[in-house]
Amino acid sequence: MSDMITLTMDGKSIEAKNGESILNVARENDVFVPAVCYLTRCSPTLACRLCLVEADGKQVYGCNTKVKEGMDVTTVTENISKERRAIMEVYDVNHPLQCGVCDQSGECELQNYSLYMNVDKQSYSIRDIHRPTQHWGVMNYDPALCIMCERCVTVCKDMVGSNALSTVKRGADAIDKTFKAEMPKDAYAMWNKLNKSLIGYDADACTNCGECISACPVGALVSHDFQYTSNAWELKKIPAVNPHSSDCAFMYYEIKQESIDAHATKRIYRVTNEPHFSTVNGAARFAYDFENKCEAKDEAAFNEAVEAFKKANTIKFNSFITNEEALILQKVANKTGAKLVNEDARRYQEFLANYTSTSGKSLYSSTLTEVHDANFVISVGSYLKSDLPNARYALNNSVIMNKGAALYFHPVADPVMEKIGKKGKTTDFIYHAPMAEEAILYFILYKFGKDLPASVADYIASKTETRTKTVVETIKEKVVEIVKDEETGEEKEVSKMVPKKVSKEVEFEYNTLLEEFGKDEAFLELIDSMLAKKDTFSLMVGEDLISHPDSINLAKLCGIIDRYTAFNIVILPTQTNTLGVSQICKLDKEESGFVVGYNETADYELSALGDGNIDMPALNQQEGTFTNIDKKVVPTNAALAFNGYALNDIANVVLNDDIEYTIEYTEELPVEAGFQAVEFDSLPNKFGTDRVEYRGYDLSSTSSEACDETNVSNTAKFEVSENEMVIYQANPINQFNEFTAIAHEFKDNLESGIFFSKAAFDKLELSKGDKVKVNANGSELELNAYTDIQIAGDIAYVSTFDKNSSSKVLFDTYRFNKAQVVKA
Repeated sequence: MSDMITLTMDGKSIEAKNGESILNVARENDVFVPAVCYLTRCSPTLACRLCLVEADGKQVYGCNTKVKEGMDVTTVTENISKERRAIMEVYDVNHPLQCGVCDQSGECELQNYSLYMNVDKQSYSIRDIHRPTQHWGVMNYDPALCIMCERCVTVCKDMVGSNALSTVKRGADAIDKTFKAEMPKDAYAMWNKLNKSLIGYDADACTNCGECISACPVGALVSHDFQYTSNAWELKKIPAVNPHSSDCAFMYYEIKQESIDAHATKRIYRVTNEPHFSTVNGAARFAYDFENKCEAKDEAAFNEAVEAFKKANTIKFNSFITNEEALILQKVANKTGAKLVNEDARRYQEFLANYTSTSGKSLYSSTLTEVHDANFVISVGSYLKSDLPNARYALNNSVIMNKGAALYFHPVADPVMEKIGKKGKTTDFIYHAPMAEEAILYFILYKFGKDLPASVADYIASKTETRTKTVVETIKEKVVEIVKDEETGEEKEVSKMVPKKVSKEVEFEYNTLLEEFGKDEAFLELIDSMLAKKDTFSLMVGEDLISHPDSINLAKLCGIIDRYTAFNIVILPTQTNTLGVSQICKLDKEESGFVVGYNETADYELSALGDGNIDMPALNQQEGTFTNIDKKVVPTNAALAFNGYALNDIANVVLNDDIEYTIEYTEELPVEAGFQAVEFDSLPNKFGTDRVEYRGYDLSSTSSEACDETNVSNTAKFEVSENEMVIYQANPINQFNEFTAIAHEFKDNLESGIFFSKAAFDKLELSKGDKVKVNANGSELELNAYTDIQIAGDIAYVSTFDKNSSSKVLFDTYRFNKAQVVKA
């Protein structure tokens, strides 16, 4: 069957993807069909029923009716208009008349549709009851404003995967039965649901991403830091990208000045996104006010900075910078002979190079967008919930929306991740011991590989054996009985088939790799059941592999998987612009001599935190580009002014150049590394109604000759003694770096230290406010101890988001380590 079909919509011939919904086809072709409850990337709920259309003479709902060849769709009829009008009247029943102070006023879909459908009178009424406002984490919920469209519930289930919101019953008077006979049926059905329901909240499952706030079409869900601070129409939207993680999701900084003074300082009031097309994590949404409030240029400090660069032996920086800044640092290093040190990007660069050696591709083969579209996804070596929430959203979306299946491999048990799909049917969560990552990759090759290289095939064969097991089968057995007729006394034979259970010994193929990550032959059977009707495969690998003691071999195995299985691979960049920096900069491993640090502790520091020798602009004060996880070079814009010097000002002196704006370097990004010579102002930055992302351009990949060289690791197994526990280098949800740490939403409740599951916390006999002594890697630290209700098991994680965090000394390169942990 062809993927594309032709139909008619309002008399216009339209080509559409076979099986797409009428509503999405209408949106893609700029045909207006009203819908309050439906989000483009989520499943239909039929909550609002406004999307009524006529298809081949029959009235249907546009959100859940699929187009087909030759279909004739009419979006407006007399009856449909009557239904829609009645639905909007019902939505307005008892809806509070507080538009003047409502935070959604001016961009409220209830307002818009009421005006569009000329709702100028009210035909229905019912006694209302008091529904008090509730405070949920980072947001407030006002049930009186809620129209029960369920978009918040849907986005939490289908996109985010937390399932923290649900529809619950509320007390209310019954609707007068006379309305049922008098009203259009869809309006009555919608009213009946609206009158009985409100939204319930599970705090233990919520990750404070705020996506439900973005999805809410009215003012029922509002972030508590924004409520009653501004009217929507006063705010200017600045298109930008998530500055805190490598998804670089599209978002808007919404700004206005703080007073009526024309020269008043502007500030960011909130971050919003396009919920139909893009999802942002909680850090992007709430950690927006990390700007450096530099009041003026300090000429003396500037001159010191120039001299520091000229004499620097090493320039040390992280990957929370733009592509243009990375290029500037490389140009300065070329001029002065300084080494560039960025351990995050260097490890990623090395991992990617080893992946390339066996895959033959200069860049990994998949994208996060393709993970969304896949129907079988595996994640290995990433604590997705915290490392890269948008990767977790992609995995969830593939399972829920594509009727897919997923395997999640990680040592840290995660009850929130387990809310994705049906555990043991569509999803499985394998909480293995650290250092088992290599066995997992070999297992993927064993289960999914074809025509493997000899060395890999031989190693897998050495782990494969034939075993015997007893299975019980039910068979049908013929049984003959003598039956006597009670009336005649005549006896006759009657045969029938009866079920009988029998045991037998059968041989099966077993691979001992399973034991290295704690599974058995039942896991093979589960995978086989998951694979039914699956044809699009994605593998996500993360920082645990990149930091692994044997990362070289793991990278090569990923390349082998890419070549010899159906999986396309995403190597998750660890910081916002890790991929971009790895493509632009020549990086060294060791720092030496006089060190200049850019947002890093050093002999001389340039800092966007305002704590260095000279102030630099933060990422919300800069124009430039990032290279995101989808291998796109995407633009971001400055939301706020910066009154000090920028990196290119210093580079102008060092390089003897005259570059006014940093974005003048955008078209100089290295073409040989896959970038294009395109001016910053020429880069597109929007989503189309066709659901295509028109942002920047794709980083180009090259092909090369691939080898099959891999080596089985000789790294010792991760064995923990009775007086030790496993610790993991990770951060709490929405804490990514020193910039999220200073944002107002997080700094007041800043928790930095070591985090335990509730069971592990109790096992150590700890109480709130206690400290623990952690001895690992030859160092001992005293850390604050916390519980994290969203993890389980015995592994504790240690936060490292502080710029000067001492906890990094507890680890070598690998994110896991063994430690002695005792109450201080």
